[in-house]
Amino acid sequence: MLDGHVALVTGGGTNLGKAAAAELAACGADVVICGRRSDVLEATAAEIGPSCSWAAGDVRDADECSRMVEETVARHGRLDTLVSNAGGQYFTPAEGIASKGWRAVMRLNVGGTLLMAEAAASAMRRNGGGGAGRGGGTIINTTLSPHHGLVGMTHSSAARAAVEALTRELADEWAGDNVHVCAVAPGPFDTTSLRKYPEPVYRAAATSVPLQRLGRMEEHAWLVALLASPLGEAFNGAVVTLDGARDNWYGAWPPVAMSGDSGEVPTEERRSTPVT
Repeated sequence: MLDGHVALVTGGGTNLGKAAAAELAACGADVVICGRRSDVLEATAAEIGPSCSWAAGDVRDADECSRMVEETVARHGRLDTLVSNAGGQYFTPAEGIASKGWRAVMRLNVGGTLLMAEAAASAMRRNGGGGAGRGGGTIINTTLSPHHGLVGMTHSSAARAAVEALTRELADEWAGDNVHVCAVAPGPFDTTSLRKYPEPVYRAAATSVPLQRLGRMEEHAWLVALLASPLGEAFNGAVVTLDGARDNWYGAWPPVAMSGDSGEVPTEERRSTPVT
């Protein structure tokens, strides 16, 4: 389906990004994965196979974003799809969010998404014939479900809502350049990132999903591959929710699945920077 296609996946070394990169490669695309940890990227690229290479860089830095995009173009001659998957947050009650933590989450999730989109769009406008067959391309941003907020992740809820608004605005602005922008909003998936959260959160995460199970990473990857296909441009400006009806949840607050035994929101011990 994606023969001759070139894709760049941020946060592609682990979890949902890794699954998406593997599926894009399986569909015939040449894939470049990027992130900050060279050792993780190298191991993932070797696991996916010869159609996958890697480029280390930080999406929070405009020069790094441009370099990763231009490395992709230098290797493969074009860029057809950007999967903007890098992001992160930490668990804490709203009143526990420090200004530094708020800025860090916004800089990574909103700023990094915009910087990568700008760099990718610049390359996509230069696409000629061959590959996907014409100029332009598709940018797929990753946000979060539920859209009505996440207890213990106020900063991330605000950031991801901003990314969804940004997705719609860029879709309007860049449509004339044949650059299409959409977003995927996954719910709880069985990833190592989910397992790093406090035990009460991970143990009961599936109970907050009407489907009564966590998402499987290949399900996310299938959706990304569909959006990277020629059909993807029809989703320009759309946010596609993939969450087993998690977005429809309602009930007591905070939900039992997201709180400790005494009803408090768990506080996660933070690293120096949000996880990518």
